[in-house]
Order: sequence, then structure tokens, then C-alpha cells
Amino acid sequence: MMAVILKLIGRGFRDFGQHPWAQLLTLAAVTLVTFLSGLFLLGFSNLNKELNVVRGDVVYQVFWRADTGMDLVRSRWDEMRHLPWLVEMRTYTPEEALKSLMEHARAAEGKGGRQLTSHSGWLKERNPLPPTAMLRFAPRDPDTETWMRETREYLENLPSVENVRANPLRDDLARAWNAFAGVIMWPVIGFLGFVLALVVGNTIKLSLISRRDEIDILQLVGARNWFIRLPLLISGALQGAVGGICALCLLWVAWYALKDVLNFSPLFVELSFLPFEQSVLLVAVPALVGFVSSWLAVRN
Repeated sequence: MMAVILKLIGRGFRDFGQHPWAQLLTLAAVTLVTFLSGLFLLGFSNLNKELNVVRGDVVYQVFWRADTGMDLVRSRWDEMRHLPWLVEMRTYTPEEALKSLMEHARAAEGKGGRQLTSHSGWLKERNPLPPTAMLRFAPRDPDTETWMRETREYLENLPSVENVRANPLRDDLARAWNAFAGVIMWPVIGFLGFVLALVVGNTIKLSLISRRDEIDILQLVGARNWFIRLPLLISGALQGAVGGICALCLLWVAWYALKDVLNFSPLFVELSFLPFEQSVLLVAVPALVGFVSSWLAVRN
């Protein structure tokens, strides 16, 4: 029995060489659809990595107590300038903070702004504003959550710090991207898989038409359905697998040519190739789709 199955599998491989032009055109179509799927997946994975791991800013505002001596505050400012992933730091003494507030008040329209500027002399004598620092980070730590927690704890534990406020732009950006990806990614991949199934299934149906006489003879002599179907199923799976391998090779060539296209200031983004698991899926999924679509084509 095993010898018969192996013989039928070998027959499926031999059938792949029959009707070479039809098989070649089908293989080209499978390769094209799989390549487009892989190209989409490559762009998606790199964009996802950049948004969730590399890009995005986290802004912290640090407020000291109003009565803190400026010598102590300036020593902390010098220390904070050496924090990892820091890309920008703005510092304000109470006088600078009040001056900035007044400038914004003068530029503001409406009654509130005019009322504030009318008390500028009194505010200068009794300045209530504390020393302040604004720090903007572009962290490249894979574990962003842990980094944010540790950084905030460090800032809150600085001497005389009264309050620390965070504006995690990275979280908002990553959350929006994940929501967008969940809506867009799977429908596109599903559509490409559907096109792949149509291509392979129609090719198998054309193969059945060209071999109608042979199949009728096998049915007349009492051949079972699995005996007739197995070579066709193997042929469909082989078309998908070979198309996936060809698409993976083309995808690697495209990636190698484009990997440094965004690697310049200020982006410095080096494109990465698909992980091993996704590369295997890019071959296995077309093979599985080819097998299933072949089975749907020959089940009757």
C-alpha cells in the first residue's frame, strides 16, 4: 500500500512537468501573488518594528518645589543631560518660566490673557513658578514599558522634585498603528490568499479537462477516487511550494537592493528581512492553499 502511495506521489511530481507552458504560467501567477503578499508583509513588519520599538517620543516634564535652591537644581540638570535616549532637554528657572508665561499671555487673545499681563509686576515680586525641565526621549529599548517606568521612578526620586508629568506619544502612536494594522492587514492577506487559491484551483481544473479521457478510463476500470486525486493534489501543493520558494528568492533580492534606502539622517532606518518563521510561512501557506484548492477542484 505504501509503495502505491509513493508511486502516486511520484506521479504527481511527473505531472508537474506535463503541459509546461500552462504550468509555467501558473507558476508565474503563484509567484507573483506570493511575492506581493511577502512584499506587503515585509513592509508591514518593518513599519511595525519602527513604530513599536524604535520610533516615537516620550516627553517628561519635571517640576521642582518652588523654594528649591537653583544650585541644586542646576546640578540635577547637568546629571539629567547624560540620560540614555535623551534627544532634547529644555530647562526653565522660575524667572524664565514666568517670562515664557507672560509672552504666551500677551500672544493669547481674550480677556484671560490681558488680566494675567496686567499683574506682571506683582508676579515678578512673588513668582510662584518652580524650576522646570522638559525632557524628550526617543527610546530604542525593546522593553519600552519597563524603560518608561524606571525613567519616571528615577525622575520622581530626584531631590526636591515635586511632580513629574509624562506625555507618552509613543504609546498613542503604537496604539493607533496596532488598531489600523488589525483592520487592514488580515483583509489584504486574505484577499491575496483568495486570489492564489483561484489561480491554483483553475489550473487544476484545466488539467482535469486535458486528462478527461485518462480519468474516465481509470474510473471504468474501478480505480478509487483517492487513486485519481492524489497526483493532482500533489501537483497543486508542489505548484504552491515552488511558487513560494521563487517568491521568497525574489523578495530577498528586492530587500537586498532596498535595505539601505531609508538609512540616512534623520531616519536611520535599515530594513530587516522577514524573520525565519514568516519566511517558512511564505512557502508553507501557498503549498497548503495549492493543496486545498486542488482538492476543491477535484472533489467531484
